[in-house]
Amino acid sequence: MDELPIRRNTFLLSAALAANSAMLQLSAAVASLTLVNVLGIEGLLGLGPAIVLAAAALAALPAGRTMDRVGRVPVLAAGYLTGAAGCALAALGSATDLAPAVLGGLILVGAASGVALLARTAAGDMYPSERRARGIALVLFGAVFGAILGPAVFSPLLAGRELDGEALAPLWLAAGAFMLVGCALVVAVRPDPRRIAQLLEHEPAEDPDARTAPLRELLGRSGVVPALIAAQASFAVMVGVMTLTGAVVVDHHGHEGHDVFPIIGAHVVGMYALVIVIGDFIDRIGRTPALAGGLFVMAVSVISLLWVESVPATAVALFGLGVGWNLSFVAATAELADLTLPSERGRLLGFNDLLSGATGAGLALLGGVALTALGVAALAIGATVLVVLPALWILRYGMPEPVAESPPRL
Repeated sequence: MDELPIRRNTFLLSAALAANSAMLQLSAAVASLTLVNVLGIEGLLGLGPAIVLAAAALAALPAGRTMDRVGRVPVLAAGYLTGAAGCALAALGSATDLAPAVLGGLILVGAASGVALLARTAAGDMYPSERRARGIALVLFGAVFGAILGPAVFSPLLAGRELDGEALAPLWLAAGAFMLVGCALVVAVRPDPRRIAQLLEHEPAEDPDARTAPLRELLGRSGVVPALIAAQASFAVMVGVMTLTGAVVVDHHGHEGHDVFPIIGAHVVGMYALVIVIGDFIDRIGRTPALAGGLFVMAVSVISLLWVESVPATAVALFGLGVGWNLSFVAATAELADLTLPSERGRLLGFNDLLSGATGAGLALLGGVALTALGVAALAIGATVLVVLPALWILRYGMPEPVAESPPRL
């Protein structure tokens, strides 16, 4: 299989995720502010992120199922185009104080982010089990460049300006341009990673007699439930805390509006800068220690929000949150990919993202209410509990080690 362009495809998918990461930084930083500006209700601080996360969750499962039928590239490209359209709508709504446009834009942005994250399905397709965590890490690594691009583009556009609709509209337009670039990169991926997986795993491209396991059967495979629990806890807490911490710093600690971008940038760097090292680390130590260890790192990071207030300290806390998510989420993704065939992989990862996104949306919404009513302590303590309990459960009841190979042919 040396002739397969796996390195080229990995680079293209990684670069596309960089574009998506830049867009998501803006969404994480100003989705709540954009909606509050047009509605004028500060108590709805968590509603903007909740809409984005809920839309991502609802889009993930159908996108994953479609990926299994038609391939990874068409679905990913459609997701990026959807994101560009959503950013344009959010810009229009911000500039005109038109709430339906902002709501529609945030829904499309969320759906796009849910689809784009399924690029790790394509990453899992292109690498064998013993190198799968590293392959997924290589694709995710591109997002670190989005952490650099985002602040470089968005901070100058916002510096010295009030956080009103007139200032927010150009930011959303710039985010839409990132998504168009990402779409072009995805379209250049050849052949489709699903076909590469079929070649690597010796699965026929078209087999009318093959039986794809239903979702219920996939959930019954040993190791699937612990991986789902770790992925759900890590993703939900990560996005919930990320989307609300910007509001904590800007609104609760009296910092400038543009200070949110270095904080979100540090978080994204933590999520992806060490991902290649962590991918190799996961392949060496096994899935269960990585799943639980990542959740414990997240716990230390979120509980520190009880006493940190400055921009640098908050950035360090969110950097640690990103590292912990990286460890547990990549391990969970690799485990779920190990336990599925190419014709099943998209639906199981899509189901995982549906659960994770729904929990993240709920946490963002409830966290926003708790943050407004009770302060930072409620958010920090609640998020810590949500990652510690699953980590303890996984250590006691997690999957057997090691995970050696893909499931038998059906």
